Amino acid sequence: MINKLIDKIKKTNAPIVVGLDPMLSYIPSQILERAFKEYGETLEGAAEAIWQFNKGIVDATCDLIPAVKPQIAMYEQFGIPGLMAYKKTIDYCKEKDLIVIGDIKRGDIGSTSAAYAVGHLGHVQVGSRSYAGFDEDFATVNPYLGSDGVKPFIDVCKEEKKGLFILVKTSNPSSGEFQDRMIDGRPLYEWVGEKVAQWGEEHMGGSYSYVGAVVGATYPEMGKVLRKIMPKTFILVPGYGAQGGKGADLVHFFNEDGLGAIVNSSRGIIAAYKQEKYASAGEENYGEASRMAVKDMIEDIDHALSSR
Repeated sequence: MINKLIDKIKKTNAPIVVGLDPMLSYIPSQILERAFKEYGETLEGAAEAIWQFNKGIVDATCDLIPAVKPQIAMYEQFGIPGLMAYKKTIDYCKEKDLIVIGDIKRGDIGSTSAAYAVGHLGHVQVGSRSYAGFDEDFATVNPYLGSDGVKPFIDVCKEEKKGLFILVKTSNPSSGEFQDRMIDGRPLYEWVGEKVAQWGEEHMGGSYSYVGAVVGATYPEMGKVLRKIMPKTFILVPGYGAQGGKGADLVHFFNEDGLGAIVNSSRGIIAAYKQEKYASAGEENYGEASRMAVKDMIEDIDHALSSR
């Protein structure tokens, strides 16, 4: 799957991923009104609004981008109906030939970790048949429990030819409380990066591993160091746009071949119609506002990479 992701990035010239992280406050009033009219102000109504909102974003941007990243928490808050909207979103994105990165941040040990891996990336055996559960192409994984928590995911990825993005240095302000702690003279995130590179050596695609890393755009200098530690690791870069990251911060996340990273923007794209810059599109045409935001993001990153 890493090879398909790279091919799609080359084809679109867009090393970006749209984070499908919908909140009800992002959803235009006309979509909410239709969903509530049909299902009431219920969990089912909220889930229907989310699904219709996502569909509009995907329809407006799918020809420009290689991948999407739905954050499962935004769906889980609406219970089973929300998870059904999550699954419908995944299936629809795959119909549009988009790579789906399930932002699930799972991390456990033994059979529990294996069950998470099977549920999101693999096939579960039911009697004489096997079924794909959520069926994402990649999943994000928390490595805090060590190899015991990651290896079951790697095993399923090898079987399914799918991939992972393992948390190394996250974009949030308090990430340094643990991730920056010095251990034997080096910050913890460097030790985690080395381990990710080691895991990745056992699961290579072409030039890059199926085992990727998450490194926040808000820490460009740390990204520069981690790029050297993980030369064959594809880096998922959150924190662009609403969290303060911009194209100029990202150059060190990429290798000299112009590959090696994919940059995420969530509300900066899906709620673009709320920004003054794109407000001319109007609430009714929220998808067009998202399309404009995607084009601007592609241009920003391309300019930064060509200027380095």
